[in-house]
This record gives sequence, structure tokens and C-alpha cells, in this order.
Amino acid sequence: MAALRNEAVSAATGAVVTFSGDVRNHDGGRAVISLDYEAHPSASEVLAVVAAEIVSEYPLQSLIIEHRYGSLAIGDTALGVAAASAHRKDAFAACSAAVDRVKEKLPMWKHQFFKDGTDEWVNSA
Repeated sequence: MAALRNEAVSAATGAVVTFSGDVRNHDGGRAVISLDYEAHPSASEVLAVVAAEIVSEYPLQSLIIEHRYGSLAIGDTALGVAAASAHRKDAFAACSAAVDRVKEKLPMWKHQFFKDGTDEWVNSA
């Protein structure tokens, strides 16, 4: 997250809000041991559209959105967002909106592997 923050900040920045969506060790009462994310080929284009929408809706100096895919371990960051603005209110609102919009629109699937040997596909970023 430090790299995202450093990339987003400038001399005119008054606030940088970051979000780190990390792989947790549980879901729905079950122990998760790992997961894989699979992205549709259009995922990077969708992220660019989402970023453009957020930038057009909030007075930002910069917005960075990254979503990893492939095999991730517990504790890895899956989704990172950094929103920089002159004022904290705009940075908080934009960061929150970006996370919600990514979760809503990104064509990404999560394959969770559980400690009990079962697995599950989830259509969610």
C-alpha cells in the first residue's frame, strides 16, 4: 500500500486515502487456506472505466486502482485503491466509491479453498 500511496501523492495533495482488500483466513464460518482469482480478459478495461468514472465524479488529483489475480495467500492484498485530493472528505468518498464500483463491475471470480478440503467459486472481486 505504501507504493500506491507514494504514486498517488503530489505537492498539492492534502489527503490520500488508501484501501487494502486482503485475503482473510475465513469466509462464511469456514477456514480458508488459499484462493485463486480469475479475471475476464476485459478486466483491465473495466478497471480503467471505473477509474475514469470516479475521477469524473470527485475532485481528485489522482486515483490508483489495482486488483491482483492468480493464486493469493492469506494476508495478500487482492484489491488496492489510493485516492488523492486536496481535501480529506473527497479522498474518503472517492476511495469508498471506487471500492464499491470495482466490487460491482469487475469481471473477476474467486476460487476459495477451505481447510476441510472443499472449495467454492464466488463471482465477486
